[in-house]
Amino acid sequence: MGDPPIPSPPAEKTPAGEPSDSSDTMARNLAQKGTDAMPSEVRETRADLERFRLSGFVEELRAAGELQVHSDPAELADVALALEGNARAVLFAQVGREGARLAGNVMASRARLARAFGTSEQGLLAEVLRRLRLPPRIIEVPRPIAPVQQVVLEGDAADLTALPVHLQHGLDGAPYISASIDFVVDPESGLTNVGVRRLMLRGRREAGVDLNAPSDLRAIYQAAAARGDKLPIAFVVGAHPIDHVAAVMRLPVDELGLIASLRAAPLAVVKCVSCDIHVPADAEWVLEGWLDARGPVEPEGPYGEFLGYYGALKKNPVFHLAAVTRRHDALFQTSTIGGRALARTDTAQLNALRTEVTLWRALESAVREVRNVYATPASGGMYNVRIALRSRVPGEARNAIAAAFGCLANVKHVFVVDPDIDVFSDEQMDWALATRFQADRDLVVESGFRTLPLDPSLDGATTGAKAGFDLTLAHGTASGIEAMIPEPPRYEGARFAGVEAALADGPKHFEALMAALGSRDGREVVRALDELRVTGRLVREPDGRYALKAAC
Repeated sequence: MGDPPIPSPPAEKTPAGEPSDSSDTMARNLAQKGTDAMPSEVRETRADLERFRLSGFVEELRAAGELQVHSDPAELADVALALEGNARAVLFAQVGREGARLAGNVMASRARLARAFGTSEQGLLAEVLRRLRLPPRIIEVPRPIAPVQQVVLEGDAADLTALPVHLQHGLDGAPYISASIDFVVDPESGLTNVGVRRLMLRGRREAGVDLNAPSDLRAIYQAAAARGDKLPIAFVVGAHPIDHVAAVMRLPVDELGLIASLRAAPLAVVKCVSCDIHVPADAEWVLEGWLDARGPVEPEGPYGEFLGYYGALKKNPVFHLAAVTRRHDALFQTSTIGGRALARTDTAQLNALRTEVTLWRALESAVREVRNVYATPASGGMYNVRIALRSRVPGEARNAIAAAFGCLANVKHVFVVDPDIDVFSDEQMDWALATRFQADRDLVVESGFRTLPLDPSLDGATTGAKAGFDLTLAHGTASGIEAMIPEPPRYEGARFAGVEAALADGPKHFEALMAALGSRDGREVVRALDELRVTGRLVREPDGRYALKAAC
């Protein structure tokens, strides 16, 4: 059962006499001023506090046969092997000494992400793009109503080592919280930044946070550290897949609103107990605290990274835990990262969808008729991308390649195909590479691009190369039968009394002759054609059609 409806106070008015409807202003006020400044128009809107609960989505997966359930007590050492390469999501009903509930691999397939958005795998990108255009609605709820604050632990009771956190890879530096979504208010803009960040346990109240890669959070933290300020931060652990998709996006907006838009529903938020950050009120767990101002000074790692290799030990900032809040029956979450089965990891699937959104937006201004975009999860969800487009003029495929090169640092190989190729099909892509590509004509190679150092092929270089593969048919390609793709016969066409009558109507392929006779066999057509051939009345057209010989 869901929580009771939220009481709705009367809507306050703006000085102009109308309720404020600016979602940007709403989110900014929420981030800057907290509870008291929340516009009443937002407060009067009601939100379902169970609809986007992770636990509810996991139960949907159970009903769909997409969930592997471990009902018996399990040890944390058993978790990583159970998740590795698993095609299904996994639920541990009792894990660790505490007998906690733990879910993993929840987002590790495109089908499950599509289910979260109520669409198909092929329709996922279009649905995400549609929702990104929706205006956000954010609702603040009081703490007694917020499910994520049903249990509040502060002081010595807040303990990271009491959470069901497991060692994910053999050479990892320690157990990692890998499904954590971070929420930070930028002191300069007042906007809420949302991202995905891993936490390496260092003790009961400390964890290492990876901030080596360029990100909005890194920039916000560096500015705070330069001022000598600690940075308040909250991590949500246990969130609906839609919230994870929002967290990996990089768009110049208040990202609480981004979660609301992608949910296509009002987002209920609650103020943290130890700081002024607002987090989704329907989350499973929240870890509140701060990043200290010392900068990247403590060792963090090694860690099995999203490309399938280890990231080395490095220096990173430290997270200090202030409070833990959760639901009474909270479900902890872990994300799969790295390993040999990248396509079946949460990280690769989330990366792929983010890459597709970013690439689509870049292509919209570079070419005219993009039909589909796909980032392969087996490449980490960003290194190999496929684009299907209708090329109207020579050079459009190369324009698409150039746009893809520039829009994301990690896009490394770009494959452009005609609309008849299914970008989700490895078989069709391989066929297009084999039959529509000439390396001396259709390969685009450029070097000196910004990239990320996790790619082991860089061999220490600070910039990298990118390659584009134009797999489209060249403009002016012959339109004869040699350029046509064989398909099963459909036997469509007008009916005639016989083969000769059908040919008197005009030249026809064998398929059309079978349709003309209503034949479901075809051998009687062979015999009829043989009679015409023997009597000298049958000829063949250059395209292979049969025809009656013209009378002399």
